[in-house]
Amino acid sequence: MLYREDPKSGNQLSILGLGCMRFVRGITGQIDIDRAEALCKAAVEAGVNYFDTAYVYGGSEQALGQVFARNPGLRTKIYLATKLPVHNCKAYEDFDKIFGQQLERLRTDNVDYYLIHNLTSLADWEGLVALGIEGWIQEKKAAGQIKQLGFSFHGTQVEFFKLLEAWPWEFVQIQYNYSNENYQAGRLGLQKAHEMGLPVIIMEPLLGGKLANGLPKKAEQLLAGAAPDRSPASWAMRWIWDQPECTLALSGMNAPEQLEDNVKTANESPAGCLDERERQALQSAGDAFRETFKIPCTGCNYCMPCPKGVNIPGCFAAYNASRAVGLFTGFQQYFSSTDAVHPATCHSPYQCVQCGQCEKKCPQNIAIMARLRDVRKKFEPRIFHTVLKLAAKRK
Repeated sequence: MLYREDPKSGNQLSILGLGCMRFVRGITGQIDIDRAEALCKAAVEAGVNYFDTAYVYGGSEQALGQVFARNPGLRTKIYLATKLPVHNCKAYEDFDKIFGQQLERLRTDNVDYYLIHNLTSLADWEGLVALGIEGWIQEKKAAGQIKQLGFSFHGTQVEFFKLLEAWPWEFVQIQYNYSNENYQAGRLGLQKAHEMGLPVIIMEPLLGGKLANGLPKKAEQLLAGAAPDRSPASWAMRWIWDQPECTLALSGMNAPEQLEDNVKTANESPAGCLDERERQALQSAGDAFRETFKIPCTGCNYCMPCPKGVNIPGCFAAYNASRAVGLFTGFQQYFSSTDAVHPATCHSPYQCVQCGQCEKKCPQNIAIMARLRDVRKKFEPRIFHTVLKLAAKRK
């Protein structure tokens, strides 16, 4: 296994991290603990030393806690990351309540890498600051219960840059892959965080598995022509690890063969592992993947910032993903990047007032306002807001 240094702590982190959101579940929907245990043990034996989970990952924290209990000493061999859910925090007391539950679930007394989960804007962070989170963080760090403090991001590039300056973060986590390298924080965000001395954790390097098993034929053929013995997943992971700014890439592995393929690739992928011919093959494969997109948005962010806060590139990326990859992935991307279910911090087309400023700046000449209506129709039909209003009245 290859490792890269976290410059903030000096920790040597495996370039492959285990994302624990996709542990195998049985027919009842419960995580299969035996299979999760086998996967965790095999990952550690292969040199993986970074495990990522979250409060909202449906039993993942509890499953890891059981694995640690069954295997004394395993917890000390890995760096454990979990996340504080922003929208579950309505008062200062919620920080301790949630964190206490997490420690209990994980059967540990500390977290190595703790993230503020799913920040989409500076306003999200300022809302937590108003509740007193800065003092709470300092208290937990002084007690040794939180070692490194960071955030995971799902907003626009402009908001990412603002968040980088808002607190002395010790790491960040961003979505990044070769099919949409300008999406959300994007390459510029990656480079800025690296310049600030922050380790950058990469999530969705395989776009939820779609860059491993969902490529169009043309893209598959382009990659196979450059290296016939290399899996599509291996190509995608190499693209990440080729870049020295990427500290590690998380993969939601849930099968031994996935772990084996990723470990083999990780062992062969130092920074600069690709040559120009291979980089061109990936560029061409990415172009072929994007040809399936219905809205020709490149994620350049020239249309931003929207005066009403609409995450235009995020909306279009989710719409394209719903067509090219699948409706579930589209919905997942849409709600993570627009926060549409929380009116106070919403960045969805519902906020659009048809001012037209975005269209004047779009180098692709996209009819942005009309396409945002298409996005809204797909992801936020009229009944959506009726349901939200009814739910708000019941609280």
